[in-house]
Amino acid sequence: MINWTIRKADVSDADGLQKCMHKAYLQYADRIDIQTLPPMNVNYKDEIAFFPVWVVENKHQIIAGLVLVFEEDHASLANIAIDPDFQGKGLGKFLLNFAEQETRHKGYLEMELATHVLFTENVSFYTKQGWILVGQDGTKVYMKKQLI
Repeated sequence: MINWTIRKADVSDADGLQKCMHKAYLQYADRIDIQTLPPMNVNYKDEIAFFPVWVVENKHQIIAGLVLVFEEDHASLANIAIDPDFQGKGLGKFLLNFAEQETRHKGYLEMELATHVLFTENVSFYTKQGWILVGQDGTKVYMKKQLI
């Protein structure tokens, strides 16, 4: 088991968060042109400034990131990514539970997300965590979860 800490991101985390996100999405390069994915082209300084963003650190290295967006009637899981070297150790489940807790704390009862149709392992993971498929168009799969 690895030791990690989660904390609210600040602007000084932008470069480390970007490296982590790019490394996480690079694993899909054999399936799609990853440069077309929004996380590859985001200005992480802006993300941190305008949205609730958390980073997970291990030995002063950012190994995961979480971005939430709070809409009028629901919260969106805008991005969750884990450095591939740290996947399969329970961090994804921890981050999803953390996101749900933050969402409940703000008074929301529903979360939504979109993922790529070819990221089948992600769809399977979210389904196992209680998310349901609510739609698909083109390359996107839409899911939601009611928070109790």
